[in-house]
Amino acid sequence: CQLFGYVGIEAVLDQMKIKTMKTGFEFNIMVVGQSGLGKSTMVNTLFKSKVSRKASQPGQEERIPKTVQLQSITHVIEEKGVKMKLTVTDTPGFGDQINNENCWDPIIKYINEQYERYLREEILITRKRKIPDTRVHGCVYFVPPTGHWLRPLDLEFMRRLSKIVNVVPVIAKADTLTLEERAEFKQRIQEDLKTHAISVYPQEDFDQDPDDRALNDRIREKIPFAVVGADQEHQVNGKRVLGRKTKWGIIEGERSALHPQPSPGTGSHLQDLKDITHNVHYESYRVRRLNES
Repeated sequence: CQLFGYVGIEAVLDQMKIKTMKTGFEFNIMVVGQSGLGKSTMVNTLFKSKVSRKASQPGQEERIPKTVQLQSITHVIEEKGVKMKLTVTDTPGFGDQINNENCWDPIIKYINEQYERYLREEILITRKRKIPDTRVHGCVYFVPPTGHWLRPLDLEFMRRLSKIVNVVPVIAKADTLTLEERAEFKQRIQEDLKTHAISVYPQEDFDQDPDDRALNDRIREKIPFAVVGADQEHQVNGKRVLGRKTKWGIIEGERSALHPQPSPGTGSHLQDLKDITHNVHYESYRVRRLNES
């Protein structure tokens, strides 16, 4: 008893936690939106680390790519002994052209390529004990804070991508809108999503039990999430926080991004995003590919 300690059913959770902490997590996120919406800053704020570099350095001319170019950056971040291998894929050039016809094609191709890579490893006779997972677990789509309706580009992108990946729409630079404008804009976006039958994360069809449904219903009421990114620290109530300084005060970036609105990019929803990616989106791709062959 002294050697092994207490052995009971609840000890299984501790064993799983210890094993998971040793192996770590993998999480892959894609950010999509026009240039200048603060995608990189928002990701850095969300994970409180420099995990996404900006498109250009100060003093350098930023050139708009002629086509959508995907750039991935991988970092290992650690919090309270838990390690996570985080890959952020940016999409410079999306929506920046005069003619944005089929600008989502490179993104769809990239997502399917990651499914194909995982499938090839999975069907090998001798498989690796742990298959490298490069599949996109969540796609954060940045909506310009216009205060009007969604653009045709926004609707078409989310309609196509929501079928193969978890899409999370957010209102970029939400501090440029008043509270009334933000509430009205959210309502219009929700109406647009419902009218065009676009299912964004968390999808109602995948709620597993009443508790999940109750939690996700509260989250769905907040969609699209209003976010504010910040990459500079300021002193607030005796502590250093990320925020944006204005003549009216300091807007805390962490609070704007994570509180009081629940964010699907943190907490238990990280695993939920991975589960839906594997059990729904990847499974659909796998069945289609095997039927073709």
